[in-house]
Amino acid sequence: MLPFATLYDDPLTLLAALIAVFLVGLSKGGLGGAFALMGVPILALVMPPVQAAALLLPVLLMMDAVSLWTWRGWFDRATLWHILPGAMLGIAIGGLTAAFTSEAVVRLLVGLVALGFVARMALARSGGRARGQGRLRGSFWGTVAGFTSFVAHAGGPPFQVYVLPLRFDPRIFTGTSVIFFAAVNLVKVLPYGLLGQFDPMTLTSAFVMLPLAVVSTLLGAMLVKRMRAEIFYPFMYAMITLVGLKLVWDGVTALLA
Repeated sequence: MLPFATLYDDPLTLLAALIAVFLVGLSKGGLGGAFALMGVPILALVMPPVQAAALLLPVLLMMDAVSLWTWRGWFDRATLWHILPGAMLGIAIGGLTAAFTSEAVVRLLVGLVALGFVARMALARSGGRARGQGRLRGSFWGTVAGFTSFVAHAGGPPFQVYVLPLRFDPRIFTGTSVIFFAAVNLVKVLPYGLLGQFDPMTLTSAFVMLPLAVVSTLLGAMLVKRMRAEIFYPFMYAMITLVGLKLVWDGVTALLA
């Protein structure tokens, strides 16, 4: 399909990649984690899931670079201090257990956690009240986010379980998320490489998608920067609900297959 060696050897594969990268870019710009979770499943329609994840990781790193520049200065230092060390531990656990960890079970558990979190917030009607930081809570959810990001590219819901109740300004929330996942994705490169998930054709295919990665990430950031908090937080809770449903569905269908 393209005049050099890529994975896009037919129009359907190229179309799936374009859609996946565009949706993930909107998410990386700050427009909700549900879009990010669509990336690997869409690509998995036309290629093996492991190859889809490997293709997306270099694209994610470009999106992270754009997001770091776009959201520079907007972050909460205390939140990162509480959750990043746990995330590094979670990535290490994921790398050491990758050979015998069931992605389906991880997706199911993360989905149930996300839906339980939304249900608790709805029943308590506490969505409008801020919650304070907690080192133990942050370390726990950071570890879960690092592990699930490595194993199933599903680190968003555990991160949101900890950060959403803090009720930050939408720009602070997004900027903190950008730094957190940029660090997580960068650290994931080494174990992904050691597990043999990169090859020249996959990397070339990722390179082709970089312009779209930049444009879609900037578009997502532009939309978030124009959202008021009273719109942003209901939107985010709706997104995490969709994420939870999607993960539960993926986990259950994979286990029953």
